[in-house]
Amino acid sequence: MDFELGDRIRIEKDRNVYEGIVMPTTTDHVVIKMVSGYNAGINPEGATITLLEKADPKKASKKEKEGKVKPSKKLPKVTILSTGGTIASKVDYRTGAVTAQFSADDIVDAIPEITEIANISGRVVYNILSENMKTEYWTELARAVAEEIENGADGIIVAHGTDTMMYSAAALSFMLKTPVPIVFVGSQRSADRPSSDNAMNAICATKVAVSDIAEVCVVMHDTACDDRCAIHYGTKVRKMHTSRRDAFRSINSDPIGYVDYSTKRIETVMPYTKRGTHELEVKATLEPKCALVKFVPGADPDILSYYIDSGYKGLVIEGTGLGHVSTDWIPNIRRATEAGLPVVMTSQCLNGRVCDRVYDTGRDILKAGAIEGEDMLPEVALVKLMWALGQDRDASEIAAAMGTSVENEITECTLK
Repeated sequence: MDFELGDRIRIEKDRNVYEGIVMPTTTDHVVIKMVSGYNAGINPEGATITLLEKADPKKASKKEKEGKVKPSKKLPKVTILSTGGTIASKVDYRTGAVTAQFSADDIVDAIPEITEIANISGRVVYNILSENMKTEYWTELARAVAEEIENGADGIIVAHGTDTMMYSAAALSFMLKTPVPIVFVGSQRSADRPSSDNAMNAICATKVAVSDIAEVCVVMHDTACDDRCAIHYGTKVRKMHTSRRDAFRSINSDPIGYVDYSTKRIETVMPYTKRGTHELEVKATLEPKCALVKFVPGADPDILSYYIDSGYKGLVIEGTGLGHVSTDWIPNIRRATEAGLPVVMTSQCLNGRVCDRVYDTGRDILKAGAIEGEDMLPEVALVKLMWALGQDRDASEIAAAMGTSVENEITECTLK
């Protein structure tokens, strides 16, 4: 073909006309960046391709040199641990699907502004879409974070898919005591889209990674505009929309603070652990045989029997309202607790606090041995139960741990 990277071309195929700059591709499709900002991949078979303008090699060389930022001794060291997800994704132009393929270095190349904030190094821990996350991956990730901190990182960024980010952030919150910020970040929209949130989220996350906020936190768009990102506790955040850029919200808590995108200033509104307060401590053992069960009207109580009889070690029930299930579930709750399985009650309302002392059903649930999950999110309660069981605690210690805030997962007074 008579064109190269950077050339402007016109492609005519199937009565459609596409114009744009030739982009790199790993497929047999021709990929161009159009004026709209979107990328398009077109199979050249049967297409008419016209060269409109050759790329200026001097201009490209200058841009490449400008894009390379040398490490600065004055800047703090931040490690990006890549796990995959949309923030580190490419588009497969044969299928139109977004796939997790980028390494941490690719993120740096795509968003060079972060190298003005910190000296960046990268490491791929795994490269998956977040729905493929497993319990053992959380353990591997926690140990990778600890290793980077031991090697002198002043902050850690975890690039992660948004769908299960809150589970991973909660897991690391419980498994690590950290002297430096550990910041989870992702994007709702891939880099080829003009409305992508990847650059802003990554830049704001880097600012938090060099701050004094030594928490495991999640940094994502706070509004639909490109104005600021919110800094959420890793145990108080939930993805509340499938595709909006401001999908992440703190539940039963305010965010730790915000990063103003234009000024890059951080404003904190909630208490947080300051850098250097804790020595690094790793408790990365989890009990994977725990389940989160959602109660719905008419649900068969034998659902619980399955978990009891299948060797599960703990259950979290997402009940109605204040933390209720139907009365015919209560005998199996008792059966579970008598068999040594902790049963933690949470609420599918999300906002508010479980209280099983108001109605008869709740009192019977408590008499059956269930533990109130306070105002914990159900998924956070699940991860915490996995962690608590992984520490080889007995039944009374598990009950005490689940009712006590370890990493901001329980608020003393739930917000209205």
